[in-house]
Amino acid sequence: MFSFFSKKYFLIDHLEGFIDIHNHILPGIDDGAKTVEDSLELIKGFNEFGVTDFICTPHIMENYYPNNPNTITSSLSLLQNALKMNNLEHVKIEAAAEHMIDSGFEKILEDKDIMPLAKNYLLIEMSYLQASINFDSSVEKIKSAGLFPIFAHPERYAYLHKNLKAYSRYKNEGLLFQLNILSLGDYYGKEVKQTALYLLKNNLIDFVASDVHKISQLNYLKKISINEKTLMLIKPIIEKTIYNFK
Repeated sequence: MFSFFSKKYFLIDHLEGFIDIHNHILPGIDDGAKTVEDSLELIKGFNEFGVTDFICTPHIMENYYPNNPNTITSSLSLLQNALKMNNLEHVKIEAAAEHMIDSGFEKILEDKDIMPLAKNYLLIEMSYLQASINFDSSVEKIKSAGLFPIFAHPERYAYLHKNLKAYSRYKNEGLLFQLNILSLGDYYGKEVKQTALYLLKNNLIDFVASDVHKISQLNYLKKISINEKTLMLIKPIIEKTIYNFK
């Protein structure tokens, strides 16, 4: 029997003009692009399907990537200069950060060494293995500082997959959810994809982003196809992301 939702659509065909608010394309400061050349390769790859606007979000992570506003803006300046030298002035890049909620986070917040998106959104994450002990208290402190916490890739936390009600609890506590578009394929596994679709179907996703670190991920993104039902769920989120961060 023919299904209205059986037709497949390439996701990238619906990303022209998209603003990527979570990626690791700044060179040399985390587990993303290692060199300026890596960064340019990623940017040119995004340009192929009409994405030219980026808010770069390198990790700030205690003991692993102890970045701060100085290291991040220095890397941003390096890449901005490279864009000029390679006739890519049409590409718009800004810098923020992806903040790990770890034992050092609250001190960073207190010292105002955070890197918000669009001045008042703060991108945060936890370990994929277990929830941060201080997660709830950190979220409250973020909100008390007048910031809106964005929970990066909620679909990827395996310990939440068997406790789906926790997602509604986080939403009720004021968290915004940012979905990785790679999760709509099988890049992170079928369970992550199923959780991503659950969150979309239940209207729990606020924003989408690539979270791209390397060219192989971008190449995978180009191959992702989705059915019409998923496309109708994700398109308003794409538009909302553009609206809030343009």
